[in-house]
Amino acid sequence: MKGLEYWLAFNRIPGLGTARFRLLERYFPDLETAWRAGPTELTSAGLDRRTLSSILKHRPGISPQRELDDLGKTNVRALIWNDPGYPARLKEIYDPPPVLYVRGDLLPEDERSVAIVGTRRATVYGREVASAIAGDLARNGVTIVSGLARGVDGVAHRAALDAGTRTVAVLASGVDIIYPREHVSLAEEIANHGALVSEYPLGIRPDASNFPRRNRIMSGMTLGTLVVEAGESSGALWTVRHALEQNREVFCVPGSIFSPASRGTNLLIQEGAKLVMDYKDVLEELNLTTVAHQIELPVVASAGNETESSVLDHISHDPIHIDDLCRRTGLPIAQVSSSLAMLEISGRVKQVGGMHYIRIREALSNYGA
Repeated sequence: MKGLEYWLAFNRIPGLGTARFRLLERYFPDLETAWRAGPTELTSAGLDRRTLSSILKHRPGISPQRELDDLGKTNVRALIWNDPGYPARLKEIYDPPPVLYVRGDLLPEDERSVAIVGTRRATVYGREVASAIAGDLARNGVTIVSGLARGVDGVAHRAALDAGTRTVAVLASGVDIIYPREHVSLAEEIANHGALVSEYPLGIRPDASNFPRRNRIMSGMTLGTLVVEAGESSGALWTVRHALEQNREVFCVPGSIFSPASRGTNLLIQEGAKLVMDYKDVLEELNLTTVAHQIELPVVASAGNETESSVLDHISHDPIHIDDLCRRTGLPIAQVSSSLAMLEISGRVKQVGGMHYIRIREALSNYGA
């Protein structure tokens, strides 16, 4: 796009947000003219003294052409809000990012999207539910949008990728700076099967103040936000606040009243958020049709013998230790251990650490039935 380098250059200047970009765009014929303007013209455009001071201080050290060249070197595209490829729903919010940096591809079908967020310290229950619902929504043609954080975010992205579908990660840093570092490989997969997006220029590292603002992009570009586990002070609640301000739907997965990780989500349900028991609740509320070949559940073998059936009868969504299984079944540990091994192979149970086991996929697909 002609003149893109000047949008990139202005986006480098601290304190120059949505409202001030609009002033410049309204007053000047283009941002190249604005970039070359002197203090008097910039003041006439409506910029306050503090913003003017920031422009005059930082402009000499910024090269518009270098900003454009750096994008090419890193295989990153930049979309301004006048670009036809800019997410249409995001443009509707009160303060859309003037520039959106994209590593990967944003496609028209990404308009059919849902944000999935939650605590970074997800419980086993939270991770299993996030994975099940995200995977089911993904298989029904919904693009999963999240923030690449530890916990629920990472689980949601992984579930979409495992379903062979698209997912979008919104970062609180430049798209070339991946945080947390353990998600570098996950980010690469997302860029290859969706997109990494950010309003922050290349090289910008994550800062605590960036996260609440980036959450407005997740809620703004999607049809609704689903919260899976959030404490009363969880950062995920920022996404909910933005979603409500943007007139987007808010969904919550209920959790145990004894779990601090579900305190925030349960309170949101009390206040009117849509309670979600499975992916169909989200599709119905958003009036989205179910796509053909919607859910392809793995073929699950039945328990192979009476011992395995007895062990399986005592395993639920809540983790149970192998010693407790021995006590409840009255079976010796050797028999319980071998039965668990066979149940894992057949895809009925999963060890979640410390010799604790839960039922998987089969049960979660029927959760709330």
